[in-house]
Amino acid sequence: MRKRAWIKLAIALLLCSCLIGLAAASEVGDEILDIYGNANEDDIIDWADVNYIKQVIFGKKPYTGLADANYDGKISMLDVAQTKLIILGKEKKLTVVDEAGRAVTISKPVKKIAAGGADNAEFIRLLKAKDGIVAVDKSTANSEVFFPELSRLPLVNDHHEVNYEKMYELHPDIFITYAPASLAEPDFTEIVDRLEPVGIKVICLGFYKPIPLIKNVKKLSHILDKEEEAEEFIGFYEGIMNYIEARVEGVPEKDKPRVFYEYYRDYLTCAEGTGVHEYIVKAGGINIAAELPGLYPTVDAEWVIKQNPDIILRITYHPYTASGYGEDDPSEMEALRNAIINRPELAEIDAVKNEKVYVFSYEIGESPRHFVCIAYFAKWFHPELFGDMEPQAIHQEYLTRFQELDYDLNEHGVFVYPVSG
Repeated sequence: MRKRAWIKLAIALLLCSCLIGLAAASEVGDEILDIYGNANEDDIIDWADVNYIKQVIFGKKPYTGLADANYDGKISMLDVAQTKLIILGKEKKLTVVDEAGRAVTISKPVKKIAAGGADNAEFIRLLKAKDGIVAVDKSTANSEVFFPELSRLPLVNDHHEVNYEKMYELHPDIFITYAPASLAEPDFTEIVDRLEPVGIKVICLGFYKPIPLIKNVKKLSHILDKEEEAEEFIGFYEGIMNYIEARVEGVPEKDKPRVFYEYYRDYLTCAEGTGVHEYIVKAGGINIAAELPGLYPTVDAEWVIKQNPDIILRITYHPYTASGYGEDDPSEMEALRNAIINRPELAEIDAVKNEKVYVFSYEIGESPRHFVCIAYFAKWFHPELFGDMEPQAIHQEYLTRFQELDYDLNEHGVFVYPVSG
């Protein structure tokens, strides 16, 4: 049994590797890399940017904000020199625009990092820079299976509540956290006001949504001088995403399943602008709540009945429903699925009649591992197109190759129920 599973894994990994260049470049990576020095505003800093800055100086190219590589408010040969240093990995300072839209200038090299979120800790480890982490947040500390070493580090924050005394004591070079809903958010304003004056730079980066993920990985790799490690992951990630996109691209709208997604509690759903909405669309589905007002609107049974979805998805959150890396028993996920199927008010909708109800763990949904979630969605939405794709094999490769975890998905973990469509 186990030998057969590993044979399947090897076949699936070979398939993903071969398909990296199959599809045209996806919108996943098609964004401006907003690091100062990226003068021509593409997705990479290279010698073309050096030439662009020179042409701006001589009036042959239009001014761009990112051409101000040394972030001093003017374009000069000093920006040419700074961009050359960035390309060679020898810059002493780097200015990036973070996910909150703030221009943050960081002194390099970065030696000490406070990882203010589990997503941040995961990608720092992915870039093989975990030895620089000196402090973590509560979610990382609580994830002992996924972060066996990092979970033991000092705890400095829970969301935007920061232990400033501990932060001052450890004094990291940078504090990487998630973006606030607004720059005027009091907790976030206090973090910046209390940390940056003492030399701890605050930078917001997120990794759970597909569209900004590649850009944020590139930013983090420049900050940590880990560009090669980033490119290896990007090749893996885009290979999977392009493979899925290429297969669903030709599916007519009328053949895409209409999906109702429940977010942690009954009839709470998600609209356009949320991570799971992106997952549904990329997997070839139609989110029936896409155009509802707000990001996470609450609907009622009558609305769902009227919409008559083909598929129902429900995310689980530990400890309310046991799932994820620290769980081996799928019974609670099975019970949650059965409870949805057995709601009397939903008995006549297509998703329930056809038992197209799927439960998945937050450990792969709304997380950096969202590509695993999207792979499961694609297989559930279009089983005829993705019969040869093994989401678990993709997941295993990521854990082994990029997170360097000794964790066997054939023996441990509960992430989806049911596994097959």
